[in-house]
Amino acid sequence: MSFLPELPASRAPSRSPAPFPALSPDPGPSRCGGQRRRNASDAGGDLGAVQDTQLRSVDLNHVIKLLEDSDSVNLEKEQLKTLKKVVKRFENGLPLKDLAQIIEILKLCAEKMNEQEAFTEPLCELIKLCGLPFQKKDLSDEVRYSMAVSKSIAQLGDLMRVPSSQVRIQICKCVVSFYNMELPRKLLPGYQPTSANYKIQMAELGGLAETLVLSLALVENQLAEKLWVLKALQHLSSSGVNCRLMMKAQAASRVCLYLNGVDPSGQLVFRSSEILWNLLENTVKEEVVNQLSSLECVHALKEVFVDLLMHGFRHYDRQLRNDLLVIATLLAENPAAPMIESGFTKLLIVLATFTEVKIPNPLVKGLKLTYSYEDFELKKLLFNVIGVLSKDPCAVQLLSENDVMPALLYYVKPNQKPGFHDWSAAQYEELQLHAIAILASVAPLLVNKYLSCQANTLLLVFLEWCIGQDPFFGQGNSFHGTGGRGNKLAQMRYSLRVLRSVVSLYDDAVNLNLCDQGAISQLLDILKYAANKSKEKEDAILLEIQADILFILSALCENDLHRKEVFSFEGVDILIPFIQMDPKKLYSGLGHNRLLCSALDCLWSCVIGCYIAEDYFLEKQGIFLLLDLLALKQKNLCNMILGILVEFCDNPKTTSHISAWRGEKEQTAANLLIQLWRQEESELGVKRDRYGRIADMKRPIASSFQKQQEVIPMPANCPSFAIMEISENIRAKLYSLLCKLGFENLPGLSAKDLVTLAIIQHYIDFKVGEVWSELCAEIKEEFRPVTSDEEALKVISEASEDTGRMVAALQTEVLESQHHKEIQEEEKTYTKLKAIHKQREMVNKSWENFLTRTSNYEALKKAKRLQEKSIEASRSKSKTQNIAVHSTDIKGLSTTIGSGLLVTVESIPLQL
Repeated sequence: MSFLPELPASRAPSRSPAPFPALSPDPGPSRCGGQRRRNASDAGGDLGAVQDTQLRSVDLNHVIKLLEDSDSVNLEKEQLKTLKKVVKRFENGLPLKDLAQIIEILKLCAEKMNEQEAFTEPLCELIKLCGLPFQKKDLSDEVRYSMAVSKSIAQLGDLMRVPSSQVRIQICKCVVSFYNMELPRKLLPGYQPTSANYKIQMAELGGLAETLVLSLALVENQLAEKLWVLKALQHLSSSGVNCRLMMKAQAASRVCLYLNGVDPSGQLVFRSSEILWNLLENTVKEEVVNQLSSLECVHALKEVFVDLLMHGFRHYDRQLRNDLLVIATLLAENPAAPMIESGFTKLLIVLATFTEVKIPNPLVKGLKLTYSYEDFELKKLLFNVIGVLSKDPCAVQLLSENDVMPALLYYVKPNQKPGFHDWSAAQYEELQLHAIAILASVAPLLVNKYLSCQANTLLLVFLEWCIGQDPFFGQGNSFHGTGGRGNKLAQMRYSLRVLRSVVSLYDDAVNLNLCDQGAISQLLDILKYAANKSKEKEDAILLEIQADILFILSALCENDLHRKEVFSFEGVDILIPFIQMDPKKLYSGLGHNRLLCSALDCLWSCVIGCYIAEDYFLEKQGIFLLLDLLALKQKNLCNMILGILVEFCDNPKTTSHISAWRGEKEQTAANLLIQLWRQEESELGVKRDRYGRIADMKRPIASSFQKQQEVIPMPANCPSFAIMEISENIRAKLYSLLCKLGFENLPGLSAKDLVTLAIIQHYIDFKVGEVWSELCAEIKEEFRPVTSDEEALKVISEASEDTGRMVAALQTEVLESQHHKEIQEEEKTYTKLKAIHKQREMVNKSWENFLTRTSNYEALKKAKRLQEKSIEASRSKSKTQNIAVHSTDIKGLSTTIGSGLLVTVESIPLQL
């Protein structure tokens, strides 16, 4: 009879143990007293009743005393007979209340086994009973006996010390049965089985997993026992609690050392790898990796991996091989793991490249990969290992020596129709994209190899194919193929990542090689292609492609006037739409923010410094667009835009453009810059009074954080905090820009703006004062200066304070002038209002007089007399000879208002 556990067909079932069967009381015949009474007339029934009564009458305390008897040698037969009764009595399961006594009996039997082998069989039978569902009488029994049960299960694990293969295997079978519980055919009267996972919980509480891990040392040379222990641990490791207990006993390193053990059945590798997987999934990955990072463990992992690689032809062997490679990849991520010392790193690199470079290598002699799915997964895992190793500086030399660069560049070519014995189109595309993605990590490390393999040429040709009209439709099935279904965007995306990674080195040879092949013009064409595609449908992939191209152009053109001239006209035309981007898109989450920053960086690197490009940008109203962006007051953009504007001001045409700009509500550039200054000082916590004037004369522009810093003596070559602070905010750039515009006669400024402008104008004076203040504090911290030096420092400090007081006085004068102007405007407004009110009073009085005349006849006559008198008084008193005088009055008119257009013409006497 073999004690080897059965090997599952694949590792999937072991990851997910079979669900527990539904527990329910046995529907079979009851063993209650009523049944016995119904069968009392039957002689056989009488005999069964007697035997049942004897079984029920087994006294466990008596059994324990019997086994503890010092003269037990003479009582061996009686003891064995009694143990058989106990087994028979509890053949359908152990009650929770009796479990502690049963475990005590087990321990006594184990002690007797050292002298009397006859106790082996009853001991195994009793252990087998522990594998049956425990029986509970009340629902609360599970909680009531939980401590006793957990302790009993822990003691069951302690029996692994018994030097008996049969006992150890039976204990492991018992543990395995916890996860595949089967109901007994009959139940004890008045009892019901515990819940399905009760034993599992109690095993966790009792620390059984840790005990079994430690017991591995007892069965190292016993294959059958070792396999059963590993099978039990495999089930136990499905729980996070058990995995943490196992890790305390160094389970990862112990189990890993068994990987390369001799086992014709193959179960040793399978069970060990399953346990390692469960430990990785259910505990802290770093702790497992640290335990596996010994030279012995790495050697064991390498040997079994090579054996499966060279001699594993089954589907299961290939799966297991790939699982072990994943574990090896995790080890490669740990710098402390001796992967290079063991030769494992070199082996993995050779495996990753041997199918592409076709160079014979003794490490892979006779190895031939198929085009099965498992070998496809192996290829992807090997590429992934290369990516992991590229982060280890110690592995760079191995990557260079083993032709990693040519192997990865093998995939930088247009996709071809697959042959009959080849990867499918989808598989080849996935490998291609994965290889190019890894190339982006490896290329910066192997620049010489990169250039010798003419990688720039291959990438530019490949990019030309990406925007070509070839009828190619990407599958887009893999992680790297995201967004590439039905197009070549995935290939373009990862090729540009490679170029981005190498140009970011700012290596002259790489950049010159690119530019000599017309990379700038080609990249501009690709950028136009991507921008046009983005107009049809914007997505994150297209935005990333455009941002990468802009970055590559920035790196190529920076500090090179000729390249900037190549970029100039076409490049500026492409940049303008990016700067005109709708501000709402910055919050879309697709990557517009990064794209805009890349465009601004490209503007700074590719346009500024080349007068041809600068003038063309000014003609396109680029400065207006930059100020429009600045007016949004986006924190992440302001610093870059201000830097660009300061650099642009070296062109004499720029300041007129800045001065001519008008924003919303006719806002001027000077007003915008001053607002940004106030916003920056508010965020920095600079102290100001409620009118915006200087409040601290000693440190007028110091931030709250700067004031909290203690005096720390610094070496002469280290910048002080006051100097470092300049680069950490935008005040220096705002000062520089306003210096270019001038501080006099700036349009569109209020009194509040003028108050702030006074501070900005003396920014350098205040900053110099801060530096001297730090210098004085450092000197006094180290030693006491001589009298003359102390007086000089005092004069310098007072000068700085005097500047602060002078600016504060100027600010006060501005505010008073503004206040006086406001009072004058208020008086003018009051005078105007007063005249309006007086006019209204006169109109009202005239109306009242009119009403009086129309309602009171006496008043009307009086008014008429006054009117006539007034008219008479207004006539000239001098009389002119020979002039006819005509009356202007209308006779009989009883009104005081002006008469209508009525004129009576009298004839003139003949003599006149």
